[in-house]
Amino acid sequence: MLEVKNMVKTFFKGTVNEKTALQGVNLKLEEGDFVTVIGGNGAGKSTLLNSVAGVFPIDEGEILIGGNDVTKMPEYKRAKYIGRVFQDPMVGTAGNMQIEENLLLALRRGKKLGLKWAFVPEEREFFKERLSLLGLGLEDRLTARMGLLSGGQRQSITLLMATMLKPELLLLDEHTAALDPRTAENVLQLTDKLVQEHNLTTLMITHNMRDALRFGNRLIMMNAGQIIFDVRGDEKKNMTVQDLLERFSVAAEGAVSDRMMLAKD
Repeated sequence: MLEVKNMVKTFFKGTVNEKTALQGVNLKLEEGDFVTVIGGNGAGKSTLLNSVAGVFPIDEGEILIGGNDVTKMPEYKRAKYIGRVFQDPMVGTAGNMQIEENLLLALRRGKKLGLKWAFVPEEREFFKERLSLLGLGLEDRLTARMGLLSGGQRQSITLLMATMLKPELLLLDEHTAALDPRTAENVLQLTDKLVQEHNLTTLMITHNMRDALRFGNRLIMMNAGQIIFDVRGDEKKNMTVQDLLERFSVAAEGAVSDRMMLAKD
């Protein structure tokens, strides 16, 4: 689970460029919640995720993951609780390493590797089993270099790596934005399958309102560093994109962005 209490983050404080990116954000996710996050550019979505992940410190507030206070914990220590997938498919994997080497890094994350770098047969079989879920034939290409794969293939593997150890919290920062529509849909379906399979508590940023409604059990909208709309359960399930646009337009005083409008279909 995740609990954020009165989170405040200001960039360039004390300068002419001062910008308050998060204004007293409060958010609580129960175990297994799959929350989609939407909002215009500069709404605070990525700042929220990066603050939770520990990319930069917050000015005020508390962050608890799985009941553990991580507010002052550096990013590398927080990583044991968090799985992340970024917008850029090249970020989450090492392109000069083999598929199986990348998967091994994810499997042994947080453990002392020492000087031994040996695979055991059970690990290779496990990798093949997980890769077969993708339906891309990668289970037969364990020794292929990651850098030779397409963006969609790499993002799919990154998703497997991020969920392999069943993290307390999964953070997805527009992880399909750089993919073509067909590949993006495949990655979203895989995301939903893995989240349901492992009952993962998940925050997923998207600009696509249709996807925000299709996936997850809860949806929040941000604007000007605040959560201005929060809907879940049957109410979310029964909403249409037009309903969403109308509610958002009222809540954010017309702050729905052009990018969100283009992504509604």
